[in-house]
Amino acid sequence: MRESGAGFTIIEVLIYIAIVSFVVLSVSSFIFYLTYSNAKTKGDREVMENARRALEIIMYEIHSAKSIYTPTTTTSQLSLETSKYLPQGETTTYIDFFLCGSRLCLKKESQEPIFLTSDTVEVTNITFTQIAVNNSMSIKISITVNYQDAIKDQQPSVTLTSTASLRNN
Repeated sequence: MRESGAGFTIIEVLIYIAIVSFVVLSVSSFIFYLTYSNAKTKGDREVMENARRALEIIMYEIHSAKSIYTPTTTTSQLSLETSKYLPQGETTTYIDFFLCGSRLCLKKESQEPIFLTSDTVEVTNITFTQIAVNNSMSIKISITVNYQDAIKDQQPSVTLTSTASLRNN
């Protein structure tokens, strides 16, 4: 017969270890899930903000452009004739949208390109499609943006598509 307070039996020790292991495993799983969810939310937010901002800038420039400069416009580059950002003594100038590596760029005539997307995302596809309806020109824009710092099969990605018309036609 055992005296009170004389120690623990092997079964009591095993039960204690099992309970502590279960609690530690549950807490660490919850922390891992929170970390994963935070990273995924950050990636989702980053790609959406970059794609939305780039699309808004392109649409704004299309709306205020005089015309589409067709000699340099392709499915992956858009060139616009505009009366904004004029060099001194000029009445018209050109701006271009295109990929600079994995980032979207805006280039004003005789200036260096400006990045429209951050370095935390990569633009994997940009497509410009000209649409002519009743002598009115529009451009359909499709952009796909991926988050760079993610595991490839869990990579946040977004594809946005919109259409903008030239108002000065």
